[in-house]
Amino acid sequence: MTQHTLSVLVENTPGILARVAALFSRRGFNIESLAVGTTEHPDISRMTIVVNVESLPLEQVTKQLNKLINVLKIVELDPSQSVQRELVLVKVRADAETRSQVLETVNLFRAKVVDVAPDAVTIEATGNREKLDAFIRVLEPFGIKELVQSGMVAVGRGSRSISDRSLRAIDRSA
Repeated sequence: MTQHTLSVLVENTPGILARVAALFSRRGFNIESLAVGTTEHPDISRMTIVVNVESLPLEQVTKQLNKLINVLKIVELDPSQSVQRELVLVKVRADAETRSQVLETVNLFRAKVVDVAPDAVTIEATGNREKLDAFIRVLEPFGIKELVQSGMVAVGRGSRSISDRSLRAIDRSA
């Protein structure tokens, strides 16, 4: 199985996330990562979906996705032709003895401290999966109190945009 990253433009309507996720579920595919947010057009959202599947079953699912009325466009993003990032917020024990070592690690990984308490710091880091995994491994000896990770977001490299070609008009009167 191989990892595939899909960028899916959808109408920003209630229930579309459930319908898209249900399509993958019916095929028995586990979604590794899912991030959804509005785009530069308030009526359109972008879903970034990461799945581990073979190419042929994925092609069948994308054909079914294209049949959903609220799906406007689907593009598979090649990792070498796209920028892909995740976000992690991690709360780490950092008392007077270990705080300087934790801060050195934050600087080494180009992360940012976003909250400070007497016995802990909360750190924000962005990057690809490998960088974030390495960051977490380095922080583990200090004691991770809490960790939250986003799904992957991705955009194609260069000046072209997924929405360059005209998208069909969204009819809100129906």
